[in-house]
Amino acid sequence: MEDDMRPLRNVLTRLLVMLALVAAGLAVPAGAGAAVPDRWGFAFVDTTAGIPDPARQAGSWPPGFSVQVSPGGVGEVLVKFPQIALSTGGVVHVTAAAAAPIWCQAEKWWAAGADEIVAVRCHKYGGVPTFTPFSIVFSSSSGPLPAPKAFGYVFWDGSAVAWQYNSALAVNTVTPTSTGVWTVLLPGLGSSTYAGNIQVTAVNSSVPARCKAAAWSPSPGAQKIQVRCHDATATPLDTGWTLTYQRERAITGAAIPPKNFAYTFDNTPANPGPYAPVPPGVNYNSQSGVNTVQTAGTGERLVLFPSVGVLPDDVQVTAYGPGPEFCTLLTRWGTSGGAAVVRDVACWKAGVLVDQPSMVTYTSSL
Repeated sequence: MEDDMRPLRNVLTRLLVMLALVAAGLAVPAGAGAAVPDRWGFAFVDTTAGIPDPARQAGSWPPGFSVQVSPGGVGEVLVKFPQIALSTGGVVHVTAAAAAPIWCQAEKWWAAGADEIVAVRCHKYGGVPTFTPFSIVFSSSSGPLPAPKAFGYVFWDGSAVAWQYNSALAVNTVTPTSTGVWTVLLPGLGSSTYAGNIQVTAVNSSVPARCKAAAWSPSPGAQKIQVRCHDATATPLDTGWTLTYQRERAITGAAIPPKNFAYTFDNTPANPGPYAPVPPGVNYNSQSGVNTVQTAGTGERLVLFPSVGVLPDDVQVTAYGPGPEFCTLLTRWGTSGGAAVVRDVACWKAGVLVDQPSMVTYTSSL
């Protein structure tokens, strides 16, 4: 009976939110009557052709469809998310999985009939293109979301905000401050202290590029985040990028389901651990487990998300800090016994493993 009533409660909740907006004199955005997110998908791409890891892909497409991939140029893979095409919009995040200093970037994404295609290219440090397995997530959202939950994203196309979403129905802004540096403001998604998680991915179809969250200043009225990008080595680079901010919400933007998601901010990477990052708002677990981080060697961090590990699932990683360091996965994460085990997050500087702050987000589709 509880499950039978949930769809009705969800519909009533959305109607109440929209009625409150109308009563307050606020516009109800197009698509607000739909679930948030509108469309989403994720996959772990472990091949250049065919169907990647069936146990680690899911999306808002109908039953019977699968993610498919095909090779492009050197180091490039075209990922096809079925039946969730958008004429414009959405954001992409990708994370390399390799025991070497390799990162992956989004090149572009577009609709091909009913399918959404994302071009991804990976590079060794120094810029040589190469294939490595990677995790990828695509999502597009609309409509409001009641606090304290918050969700927002920005796609900066290299010169302007191409599209954006803000669950408080405010307008996100981006201000370039110097070469390869931008300040992002997410109004209405504020918090009195650090809470939530940030993911950033470079978007460039011409040259190697990687991006990260460089600084973060929360306030009750907004989240203020600095994005920094670098070229194939350590030179600041003007490029496109995507940024997603999540708080008590899965990286896809989805609500229940998933019941199982978590994120953490390894903000003291010199701590051998295991330790639970603080403040608690940066170390969220939807099943009330306590996420922990511990060393697995210099520049390598084992992250445990208890009680939420359910297939199919996804992990994304972003480095944090002002320098040219970047963070990836060493290999595919594990999911067993109700836990998701990320063994390990690896952070790199000039091709050498270094202890570096990082943000890690996990979600199941269930």
